[in-house]
Amino acid sequence: MASSSYSFVFVSVALLLQLLLGSASASTKYIEDICKHVNNKTFCVETLSAYPPAVSATGKFQAAKAVLRLSKSYALKSASFIRKAAKDRPSLKKQFKACQDAYVNVAMSLKSAASELEESPETANYDVMVCTDSTSIVKNLVGKNRNVAAKKVMTMTLKMENLIALAVGATEAVGG
Repeated sequence: MASSSYSFVFVSVALLLQLLLGSASASTKYIEDICKHVNNKTFCVETLSAYPPAVSATGKFQAAKAVLRLSKSYALKSASFIRKAAKDRPSLKKQFKACQDAYVNVAMSLKSAASELEESPETANYDVMVCTDSTSIVKNLVGKNRNVAAKKVMTMTLKMENLIALAVGATEAVGG
């Protein structure tokens, strides 16, 4: 009798592990499908593997939408940081306001890309690619400044460029 209860527990655990590992390998495949379109594969895999919506995606399209949401979220957080920095640094207020506007444009382009992804992956891809115009504006505006806030904006912009590359990879993975 005790042996049959052990067998039941063993079989139950084995089935549970198979279910969990099977879904993990499927989501890993979607992450890999996106990352094969990205130059910095290490950043791509590490970032998406740590982002629950990408890990739990049940398809390539869902994984791609998760990447676009992640990138948009980062753009909005960056715009918020820059808005606050502009208030604290009157001498850079004009440059920081232009940087904030550039990040808002990135967020709007990523939102547009997410809404177009299913209908027109090529258009979504274009919407993501134009985000690099905005990051170039930011780098030109504050790249030579050496104060702490400007350096932080530059660091954020470099990360944003990596996230844009992931978003481009996501749109390409679904046909863009």
